[in-house]
Amino acid sequence: MDLSDWIERQAAFAPAKTALVCADRRLPYADLAATVRQAAAALVAAGVVRGDRVAYLGYNGIEQVALFFACARLGTLFVPLSWRLAPPEHRTMLADCRPRVLVVAEPFLGPTAALADATAGLVRVALGSAPDGWLPWDEFVARGAALPPALADAAAAPVLLSYTSGSTGQPKGVVLRQDALFHNAVNSTHMHDLASTDVVLTTLPLFHVGGLNIQTLPALHAGATVVLHPRFDPARAIDAIERDGITLTVLVPAQLELLAAEPRWRTADLSRLRAITTGSTIIGEAFVRKNLHRGVPLLQVYGATETCPIAAYQRCADASAHPGSIGKPALHCELMLADGEGRAVAAGESGEIWIRGANVMDGYWDQPRETAAVLAGGWYRTGDVAHADADGWLYVDGRRRDVIISGGENVYPAEIENVLAECPGVAEVAVVGRPDERWGEAVVAVVVPARDSALTREALCAFLDGRVARYKHPRDVVLADALPRTALGKVKREELKRLARRERVAGSA
Repeated sequence: MDLSDWIERQAAFAPAKTALVCADRRLPYADLAATVRQAAAALVAAGVVRGDRVAYLGYNGIEQVALFFACARLGTLFVPLSWRLAPPEHRTMLADCRPRVLVVAEPFLGPTAALADATAGLVRVALGSAPDGWLPWDEFVARGAALPPALADAAAAPVLLSYTSGSTGQPKGVVLRQDALFHNAVNSTHMHDLASTDVVLTTLPLFHVGGLNIQTLPALHAGATVVLHPRFDPARAIDAIERDGITLTVLVPAQLELLAAEPRWRTADLSRLRAITTGSTIIGEAFVRKNLHRGVPLLQVYGATETCPIAAYQRCADASAHPGSIGKPALHCELMLADGEGRAVAAGESGEIWIRGANVMDGYWDQPRETAAVLAGGWYRTGDVAHADADGWLYVDGRRRDVIISGGENVYPAEIENVLAECPGVAEVAVVGRPDERWGEAVVAVVVPARDSALTREALCAFLDGRVARYKHPRDVVLADALPRTALGKVKREELKRLARRERVAGSA
């Protein structure tokens, strides 16, 4: 069986049951199954075979979900591209994964069509008015061919290629097998007590494993209903909670802050909302206490793109008793806190989080050296540090890597530094994160100006426009005479972080 059989089997049991609600469309399981078959047939007609890649760029939508399951049916890899990235970043990813088919939604057709060098030779499909050389979605689907026989050994077939940046600032494609997504769905079912009677609201972008895999795909596996919003809007989220009878949703801390700031939130009908799941960054007890209100449990989940992502979590009964904890290891997952020698640490001691299980990635796409650096003996070494109390409840202490997680998005300093180093007036630059109540962490650039230059945050962000995504732009700029360095010339990032917490400049966010 492949993952598309989830939809076929649910359609057999309950064909009229609503599977997806998106914008003005409501799709029963029978129609979703037919849409998946049509998309798979269209991919076959486009020459897609097992092992090929199919890329999608657009807001959350029914076609995106159908393409994912169509790829599962054929044994191809679905590559969801982040719409938050700039065209040069898309060019890099397309050159890396070399898809056979690229599907792009209306708002992104213009910028993507301009990447003629990166899309040449691809089957280019437009959701919206098709530019020259692009095939409209309806015509693409109408060309559908007969489907091949069911996949052999579907569980072992890679199905998702999800990009995450690396410490060098270069993107890495995480390869996840169908079996990984199945075990992740089972972990989610246990975490949320997920059932066919649930109605899940998805507002996180599906280009993240958090948006796709924490609840969305597990809900479809369970035969539940998914209300899919193209983008997050707090007022629309409240509307859906009340109107559609939402029982579960996933919101990163920045979304929680925006939702709580809505005046309607204080009086909204939350009677059917069983829990809100949150994660993506280190969430302390103070944040949980602040947002654990209106009687709705706030569940923490821990993981990474490399773990599908569910690796540890709380359940509804745990939220109020263990605020600030990421819970315990997932049902189908091993987790060890390891010392520098790879041995498990004692309760109360801090160690690096190592994860092993069927939910762990196969590796990074075409990057064997990077894969070997984090996978050893089946263990994925996260680089995160945590401790467990005497009862096994896990608490994240920090991150060994320098990644900044701002508003649920990974921001890697090297990428921003590489671009800003080319900015006129910048002699030296280093990027660090500073704790931020709303965003988790704020991006801060520590800049050594060139002589006689007058740098501002606005000038630096203007230079970054079109080169990197806007969420990676610094929210503050600190001017320094020199960057603190070791005797070997390495930047002392901890000193920079202390400096970023202490110093601000006029006009900073």
